[in-house]
Amino acid sequence: GSPFGCNDIRIISPAVARHRSDHGNDHLVNTPLPAANCAAESAPLALRGEALGVVSFYRYRDEVPFEEEDIALASDVCAHAALCIENARRYTQERTIAATVKRRLLPQRPATPSTVEISHLHLPGPGGGGAWFDVIELAGARTALIVGDVAGRGMATATTMGQLRTALHSLAALDLEPDELMARLSDTAARLAAEREALPVGDPQHREPLTAGCLIAVYDSVDQECVIVRAGLPEPFAVLPDGSSVPLSIPAGPALVGTGSAPFPATTVTLPAGSTLAICNEGIPVPSTSLDSLLEEGAAQPLADLCDTIAYALRDSNSKEQLVLLARTKALPAEQVLTCPLPADPEAAPLARAAVRDQLESWEIDEEAAFTTELVASELVGNAVRYGTPPIRLRLILDRLLTCEVSDTASSAPHVKHARTIDETGRGLFIIATVTDHWGTHYTAQGKTVWAQQPIGATKH
Repeated sequence: GSPFGCNDIRIISPAVARHRSDHGNDHLVNTPLPAANCAAESAPLALRGEALGVVSFYRYRDEVPFEEEDIALASDVCAHAALCIENARRYTQERTIAATVKRRLLPQRPATPSTVEISHLHLPGPGGGGAWFDVIELAGARTALIVGDVAGRGMATATTMGQLRTALHSLAALDLEPDELMARLSDTAARLAAEREALPVGDPQHREPLTAGCLIAVYDSVDQECVIVRAGLPEPFAVLPDGSSVPLSIPAGPALVGTGSAPFPATTVTLPAGSTLAICNEGIPVPSTSLDSLLEEGAAQPLADLCDTIAYALRDSNSKEQLVLLARTKALPAEQVLTCPLPADPEAAPLARAAVRDQLESWEIDEEAAFTTELVASELVGNAVRYGTPPIRLRLILDRLLTCEVSDTASSAPHVKHARTIDETGRGLFIIATVTDHWGTHYTAQGKTVWAQQPIGATKH
């Protein structure tokens, strides 16, 4: 009986429940009295033929015995409790699957660029969510820092996050400007939203409109500048090397699935080497202080330690999913960059070859890589002279890969031609695509830059 001298309820294991439910699922069954002068009844927690447990009811000493009304009430209570337990079990299972899917869709090994130090903090929150981040290395010693957030939770949110992240990687390979990249990502999100609206009325996703935001920051380690565009997410924070914070007033573009056709304005800010950029999926509620204060205090800390400091400050604020991406900038040394203006005439190609040969000699690049780079520079400069518009500029960048760039002010798009056997021209880009690892075109407001990358190879010593 109850040690407190009152009614007592006991839940028995599912194994016992299954044994007892085999002898009667739909009514209370008698159980041996646990003590003298104590009445006891049991009821199974069963749903759709599956026993989830057994509830035992006790009345102690001189209390009124169980009556038919008590049995009916207990049966209704047990049926409702079984349904609640089953719903909780299904919700927990779905949430676990969604969390597992999301972990798999997030970057398993984020890129570690040589010109940006990266660390991130991800606090999932009690209900999960659709926040993600990406670090994508671009040509020309540039790095794209991306934070996105899909509203909602569960499998639908996790899969939508994965679709947007995959689309973003495919678009980033086109080397678009951040504002155009965001506009095309918004088009993709709009198509996903239209597909969701076209689902049958009874589908749960039909009643949940797609809402998503994103922030893209592209850092150039040569010019030490960062181009930022945001859609629906809060403004980023920046802390300079001396520990002072710099307000980044980035115009807010529309959400990714917003109405209308408002543009996504891009802003260029200067970030000297040693600056710390913090991008969040939403406002970070830090009790008794602010996020920019924590960043200022941790300006000299390693980024991993700074993430720990922020996580400790947020220990009591776990009502929502929180994602913070920290990036500490580095500058590519000037001696690893060659910039050479060229004339817009046939003399440009020989001048480019000579400049490349001298620079690669000083960098002690092996002969095979040097010959390939000289060939690439000659072909790119030849195309710029023939089809481009002056001024023409050659640039070599020595980082993990050796990058050769040729810029001009024309907006025409180069493309690989399939030259016939008797054709004397049209093989330049085909040769470049054959002898290099990657090549592409980057468009700016001033024109375009055609680039090609290849491994450095062994040095001469």
